[in-house]
Amino acid sequence: MPRSILVLAHTGREDAIRAAVHTCAKLQEAGLVPVLMARDVTAIREAERAGVVPPLVSVPRTLDVDCSLSEISLGVVLGGDGSVLRAAELVRDSGLPLLAVNLGHVGFLAESERTDLSRTVEAVVAQDYSVEERMAIDVRVFQGEELVARTWALNEASVEKSNRERMLEVVTAVDGSPISTYGCDGVVMATPTGSTAYAFSAGGPVVWPEVQAMLMVPISAHALFAKPLVVSPDSVLTVEVLPRTNEPGVLWCDGRRTVDLPLGSRVEVTRSPQPVRIARLSRTPFTERLVRKFNLPTKGWRGPVTEQDRAEAAAREARTASRRPEGDPTSRGVSIVEPHHLAPRPGVVPPATAALPVVSARDERLGIARSGITPDEGSEEPDTYSGGADQA
Repeated sequence: MPRSILVLAHTGREDAIRAAVHTCAKLQEAGLVPVLMARDVTAIREAERAGVVPPLVSVPRTLDVDCSLSEISLGVVLGGDGSVLRAAELVRDSGLPLLAVNLGHVGFLAESERTDLSRTVEAVVAQDYSVEERMAIDVRVFQGEELVARTWALNEASVEKSNRERMLEVVTAVDGSPISTYGCDGVVMATPTGSTAYAFSAGGPVVWPEVQAMLMVPISAHALFAKPLVVSPDSVLTVEVLPRTNEPGVLWCDGRRTVDLPLGSRVEVTRSPQPVRIARLSRTPFTERLVRKFNLPTKGWRGPVTEQDRAEAAAREARTASRRPEGDPTSRGVSIVEPHHLAPRPGVVPPATAALPVVSARDERLGIARSGITPDEGSEEPDTYSGGADQA
């Protein structure tokens, strides 16, 4: 039986519709079965009637009408990171891996760009891809002791103020121990995948996807200590909305799912046992992806030291060592310097200066009067007044 491939596109955009039709046509040519959401099938049919895209050889199957997620082997997402987050929300419970083609701006979750769409489809046909698991978080909202909401996130859960005019007062905690209380615009609790999204914009660190950790990043906090925190993936992050400013909050998960937070609400974030599966065409290092997506300047980088370079350096060192006197422990380019506090202190020699005579203001006035020089004329060295005889 031919493999079924789910094609997910942001069909509100014409370029996404074209990309979806192109992908479906290539899959059909290779003998695979494309599957679309019902709304995407409708959008493509309307585009065909309008002459925007050429008609497909056969109508793609419709998800939940002709087949279910359990019958699909891979999902291809055509769009930006927002499209990937929507797709993850759809397929997470089924464990279906997603392969993203970037049609947006940054596209950190995307594996390839629009110009590589044909090559991407060829890799899907040949099953030339690997699957990695990205950590997700479970989010619970308590009102008092009552659990009032539960959801999840791939990127982040952010507690934010509901009114622009006021600050949100919160107290943050890790593993049940309070960290700090402050007014702020919000607090982001993110995964490594989300470290390059909202948490990055708030000043948080970039965390490599393979690092197992969670982040807590304050947003515009009015506090001396409001630094981003990186904690264990087994920790519990907590943000509680305080009633000090009478300002409620709102919880956003991946910018898609929202929960109102009345005063006294408490949000707890833990690692989810169910990850999101992402398909990769190549094992490109995250460092290269980071440089490419943010267009970081790397001019001047000469590359890593190769094995040939190491061998040549070892040979030069061997030749130098052979010419070194026997028993000489020194190594070229390395010197040993004692810490300054261990070095002997130099002797302190007082400066060779003469003491200055001390002349009071009264003595100076009397000296000027005796010499007959007016104060305006001045004198560098007025006569010394001996006192005594002129007192009468």
